[in-house]
Amino acid sequence: MNRMLAIIEREMRKFFRSPTLMVTAMIMPLVQLIILGNAFGGKIRDARVAIVDEDHGTQAVRVQEAFRSVEANIRTFRAVPYTDEVRAREDVREGRLEGALIIPPQFSRRFYAGENPQLGMVVDNSDQFMESSLQSKMQELVDSLNQPEATAKRISSDIALETIELYPYVEYLKYLLPGSITLAMFVSVMIGGGLLYIDDKARGVHEGYLVTPITGLEMVLGLNLAGAVKAVMAGCTLTVLGSLIAGLGSSFEPSRILQWFLLICATSFAFNGMMFLLMVRVEDPLVPRAMFGILNTLLYFPSGAIYPVQAFPKWLQYISLVDPFSYAVHGLKATLLKDASWAAVSHDLLYLTLFGLISLSLSVALFKRTL
Repeated sequence: MNRMLAIIEREMRKFFRSPTLMVTAMIMPLVQLIILGNAFGGKIRDARVAIVDEDHGTQAVRVQEAFRSVEANIRTFRAVPYTDEVRAREDVREGRLEGALIIPPQFSRRFYAGENPQLGMVVDNSDQFMESSLQSKMQELVDSLNQPEATAKRISSDIALETIELYPYVEYLKYLLPGSITLAMFVSVMIGGGLLYIDDKARGVHEGYLVTPITGLEMVLGLNLAGAVKAVMAGCTLTVLGSLIAGLGSSFEPSRILQWFLLICATSFAFNGMMFLLMVRVEDPLVPRAMFGILNTLLYFPSGAIYPVQAFPKWLQYISLVDPFSYAVHGLKATLLKDASWAAVSHDLLYLTLFGLISLSLSVALFKRTL
């Protein structure tokens, strides 16, 4: 234990500055062209929207048919039948749904009575891209329902859509905060972990470790814990400062502090495990510098930090599915922007922890206690 703590102490005392490499500058534009070209400007596809039919009348059936027509053609959203409005609202809040369409009781009767019935649309307005896309498409659907039929109607009745926002207006600064926190931890891990580890090997520092009784496990754990501490410090600092700048006062409630602190710890653990696994057999100190920009683009932009995952092509969604960035961003959004419960972040915490454990176990197995 003392030997491992000595490594942690040494790593925490060091300061390292990384120059920009020409190789990275050449590869970055190509990677950004491929990733950003697909991540931005896409249309929302297969957003999960609940349909809560509390009317069960003829006009409710007509609304559902129009909804499923959109689902079958342009596929902006995918219908998920619900019977409970409260449950649908909660699932939108927890991130299981992107929205919910509420068909209230007496909807058909009010339509035929000419009382201008209203549909309800529950949206997660913490994601402005998703909110605007769903609102726009639902308004088009309502406008089509209001078009006169081929046969003259005896009673003129127009359907209205009333949007229900779960949260106060979310500025783009707030929306970007979870991604910025995650990116800060990744940069801290990359520079304070990956680059530092390879440079120490190139400078012969590890030779000094190898003449001591320290085991390979102690070396791996010591280097990973040191990197995790740096990333946690960076994440906590940016969370506090970012919350103050963005005006997120709820972030400083005791329950919220515990949530985002555990998420930052799990994210730091996952990032360090991943980075050490990538660098454990690398010898050339130029390799991590060349990989920095590639990993940054490959992991950060598909995570949903700046654009909804549902707008990505399928192959990019598959990357997002295994990307630890995605779970860190989702958990921090739920905690900082949505005031969500522990159930909303439990999946993210579990994935990040398992990802870190698997990466660390593979690193220990691949680590060579030799020059």
